[in-house]
Amino acid sequence: MEKSEIKDFIAKRVAKELKDGDVVNLGIGLPTLVPKYLPEGIHVTLQAENGTVGAAAGNTDPIHDVDAGGNPSGIIKGGAFIDSATSFGLIRGGHVDATILGGLEVDEEGSLSNWIIPGKLMPGMGGAMDLLVGAKNVIVAMEHTAKGNAKILKKCRLPYTAVKCTNMIITEMGVMVVTDKGLVLTEYNPEFTVEQIQAATEATLIISPDLKPMV
Repeated sequence: MEKSEIKDFIAKRVAKELKDGDVVNLGIGLPTLVPKYLPEGIHVTLQAENGTVGAAAGNTDPIHDVDAGGNPSGIIKGGAFIDSATSFGLIRGGHVDATILGGLEVDEEGSLSNWIIPGKLMPGMGGAMDLLVGAKNVIVAMEHTAKGNAKILKKCRLPYTAVKCTNMIITEMGVMVVTDKGLVLTEYNPEFTVEQIQAATEATLIISPDLKPMV
């Protein structure tokens, strides 16, 4: 797969996990691509921790706001600006149906590290810690490896954002569901063999008996 195709490929697959009427929070980078791939008839409400409900991803006319990555964003008709306390009240109160976040590392227990690399300047945690424990469904959308190194590990090495918080990991190689027995590979990209996917993954993958190609 061409490097330039990876992010959109992942975003397109993530979009299939969202249901009509969901309240969704998007993280920085790749997750902001997801709305343009929503299936026909699926409408979601985008919530952002900076205080918007009904954000319009990629809408720059007029520019009312920015998304999690600092890109121009608008507000749909009927959307609202709310204060930070109310915004985090929605998250902590369990009113966000799904959050889609990137990851630096994820481990086989579903713990996620995505907010800091010690010694490097990073933008900060944002609302990730709250989202990981407050959202009903946590999807990590990321490239499978970084410079050839595994990002899906037996145990995260970087500081945790939250532990045992992830429900699903979607990469360009496959879809993995977090269970109490470990990571179950439920879908694979036909451009890779199961053996290649496991070789790029430090955690031991459980191969679903119903394994199917990613579509």
